[in-house]
Amino acid sequence: MGNVHSTGTADITVASIRSLTSQGRLKKFDPSRFKLLLVDEAHHIVAPGYLKTLRYFGLDEKRPESPNLVGVSATFSRFDGVKLGAAIDEIVYHKDYVDMISKKWLSDVIFTTVESKANLSDVKKGAFGDYLPGELSKAVNTSEINDITVRSWMAKAAGRKSTLVFCVDVAHVIELTDQFRQYGFDARYVTGETPRVERGETLDSFRRGEFPVLVNCGVFTEGTDIPNIDCIILGRPTRSRNLLVQMIGRGMRLHPGKKNCHIIDLVSSLDTGIVTTPTLFGLDPDILVERATVNDLRKIKDTEHVKSEQSLSYKTTSGPASDSVTFTDYDSVLDLIADTSGEKHIRAISKYAWVQVGGEKFVLSAPNGSYVRIERVSERFNTTAPLYRAIEVRALPPGMAKAPYAMPREILTAATFTDAVHGADSFAAKMFPHTFIHRYQKWRTYPPTQGQVDFINKMRGKAEPLTIENLDKGKAADMITKLKHGARGQFAKIEAGQRKKNKADRAAEAKRLREHVKVGPVAS
Repeated sequence: MGNVHSTGTADITVASIRSLTSQGRLKKFDPSRFKLLLVDEAHHIVAPGYLKTLRYFGLDEKRPESPNLVGVSATFSRFDGVKLGAAIDEIVYHKDYVDMISKKWLSDVIFTTVESKANLSDVKKGAFGDYLPGELSKAVNTSEINDITVRSWMAKAAGRKSTLVFCVDVAHVIELTDQFRQYGFDARYVTGETPRVERGETLDSFRRGEFPVLVNCGVFTEGTDIPNIDCIILGRPTRSRNLLVQMIGRGMRLHPGKKNCHIIDLVSSLDTGIVTTPTLFGLDPDILVERATVNDLRKIKDTEHVKSEQSLSYKTTSGPASDSVTFTDYDSVLDLIADTSGEKHIRAISKYAWVQVGGEKFVLSAPNGSYVRIERVSERFNTTAPLYRAIEVRALPPGMAKAPYAMPREILTAATFTDAVHGADSFAAKMFPHTFIHRYQKWRTYPPTQGQVDFINKMRGKAEPLTIENLDKGKAADMITKLKHGARGQFAKIEAGQRKKNKADRAAEAKRLREHVKVGPVAS
């Protein structure tokens, strides 16, 4: 690494992937002499440099003579949804960080979310979907938000001994550090531009507890061990779950006298696909929590899951009607297929025209009738089994087969909905025309075809017919997708559920009246 060069003949060689693949250094190593390749931060293993190294050592495919490959990572997924199966065959051991906290392998954590007033709706995104730092800094690095950040820390965590702050870029680091100092706190910073000796001295002083606040950007997300950290400020909004977990992970090391680590998350006020600490537990990114423990957040999620499942399945309890069971009333099939509230979350994650077709099922269609569907496959939260999958259904050319579609083919499984969407997006980008699936294409704003309008009117029943003036081509395409994937049956189920709920409401009201005691004549 750097000026230190390996001979290539040592029993154990430690190298960065950048050094290993530069200037022909790989040729120093005889693949036949190696028994094991151990890769840290293995979620990067499908990057070109890693794949080049694996090919050199004969690990691009299974061979009896190849060395063993072991990868370790605390965040074993990729933001772009690309599968790690190109390099990794099997996950042989996994321990969720929540379990590691309960087993006392990691420090406990408590979470506080603070609405920062940052408007991220116009912040541009890079190739992998996360915010561009320069654009993000303009939205986040303001005097108002920096003041909110410091005052939130003063109100919630000023008694903490060692606070690590994550910022967007160098300018943000300098200005937020200055904001802490204006309030009289000894805050120092480290960036990628900090000289190595100065960085080491600052880090050693922080480890010794000589000052309370260390501000950084992009330096301490991976591979840094500062166990005394007992507070993390997330001043750098992100759309990457991995980055969020990495930042939080800096505060989860055990340390003598450390009871827990307080995570203060400065969240955007707009739902734009951002991930926040609540989203790690499947909660809405906008939810605000105050000193919530991991168990608190899991209980909230379990409660929300029960409510969601009751609503999606149109079930009521066997007892009196419960306020926790909610229904969305649709007066017609048109109301159902025109409702886009179900697409809000997935379209905050994806730029493609996904359509909710019922429950936790979403469809992205191609012009030839083929489609990709994301669906939930497991109802359990405390399991290592994947919760979601995506399947491809290919339309067959007319006359080639009795069935219009080929058998469904599973293309991925994922532990989170976001991972499933990113993976399905990557697949669709290769298989479907961009101009058809991207929801910001100009054609979607054009008037619908008469054929689209006729199809919708035919399927929606006896209601007043739609005309070309009532909708645009993109909206019509989404409605047709819903109709083709079961909207009429879904509406019938909703009506049945509503009748059942009304019956339960009447029974509950009759019971309440029977049990109500009041002065006056008693009904016979």
